[in-house]
Amino acid sequence: MALSMGYGLLQEQRMKLVMTPELRQAINVLQYSAQDLVQYIQEQAMENPVLEMEESIPESPENLQPSSMEGEQLREWASFIGKGEGRNRSVADRSGEEEHPVERLADSRESLTDVLEAQLLYLQLDDTTRDICRYIIGNLNEDGYLEVETDQICKRFNTDEESLRPCFEVIYSLDPAGVGARDLAECLKIQLLREDPPDEVALAVVERGLKDLAEGRYKKVGRMLGCSTGRVQQAADRIKRLNPKPGLIYGSGGARYVWPDVTVHAVGDDYEVVVNEGYMPRLGISSHYERLLIREDEGAQQAASYIKSRLQSAVWLLKSIEQRRQTMYRVTQAIIEEQRPFFDHGITHLKPLTLRQVAESLDLHESTVSRATRDKYMQTPRGLFPYRFFFPSGISTRSGENTSARSVKDKIAEMIAEEDKGKPLSDQKIADRLKERGMRISRRTVAKYREELGIRSSQVRRRYDEE
Repeated sequence: MALSMGYGLLQEQRMKLVMTPELRQAINVLQYSAQDLVQYIQEQAMENPVLEMEESIPESPENLQPSSMEGEQLREWASFIGKGEGRNRSVADRSGEEEHPVERLADSRESLTDVLEAQLLYLQLDDTTRDICRYIIGNLNEDGYLEVETDQICKRFNTDEESLRPCFEVIYSLDPAGVGARDLAECLKIQLLREDPPDEVALAVVERGLKDLAEGRYKKVGRMLGCSTGRVQQAADRIKRLNPKPGLIYGSGGARYVWPDVTVHAVGDDYEVVVNEGYMPRLGISSHYERLLIREDEGAQQAASYIKSRLQSAVWLLKSIEQRRQTMYRVTQAIIEEQRPFFDHGITHLKPLTLRQVAESLDLHESTVSRATRDKYMQTPRGLFPYRFFFPSGISTRSGENTSARSVKDKIAEMIAEEDKGKPLSDQKIADRLKERGMRISRRTVAKYREELGIRSSQVRRRYDEE
């Protein structure tokens, strides 16, 4: 049977979801954090000449008469922006308020290199030593450790290791103590030698038993050094007070300021949700384009199509910001309702919660709730928390209910804080005590949560203080 092929035209109707530019913009605005949204608004204002950021937005004239081309639609767009419909609710009015204090902070950060080179200026050094010291400083990483080998420095300055020793002594004398070291042991040793007199046992531990000390084998270290376990404990306490990464004091990252997207206020026995938008720039329509809309000359007629597209883009932006505000408000209200015990009594009452539960209660898609909570923060009467903090995983209890993993971690930390330091609780003992309280949890899960809390094992936590 022959197979025939040919060309033809076929017309059919299909229904499918199309990602329009308006929908794409709304999705992007929803998932922006506070800082990202401010930056996005500024970018849109620069790209769209119809939009402008201003302190006070004049009301649109009541007798505005746009051109006959799409006149009614253009008037609605201009009125939407000019009268602030959607704007006043989505962007809080900052008139009469002081500038945000964070905006008045000057960037006074100093780098580690700047600090160390400034100290060199006060030292009496010959030119060669000063050049070598500056070269060493320039090759320190952000932790303060030297990243080049000694032979490379010798080759660079045509010298030997013996001649480099005075240069390293200069570096070791600078603050913060410990910079210029090649490894952790040398960094700690530099800091211990600053003491007068230095702790000889602590120096010996750093040089010979640092690994065993980190693993809690204090008795082994004591036998190796010929001293009591209690004396090793004292040396360990001294070492723990040292800075293993001295360069991070002048880290290049600087302070990271978090802008809470939502603030929750306690009002009597209830809670009030305020979407924070006072830091956002106020948007308005350019007065120049407002005047073009009421003109009927040939130039205004030719520009009407362009103004139409720019006004439409401006309206989409304002609607997206308003939609973001409403979504975040609703999601926050739902979180407060689900996590009311936390807001009333604290972290131990935090319950397991999923994005799906919130989405179903609000009749939203789970992805919408995910975007509304991503990289965003909530200021509550109990502190500042990321939104994802309110969605902890759950652990089954004896009664069949669930409790949050965060609550379990809090109980583990509380048990360890109250334990006998001479006989610390093992992970199995913690699991048994939690089981007595009705929480079914395995030893491995306890170990996992303990490590997430940054708490060492019972062997390392044990104290050997002498009587």
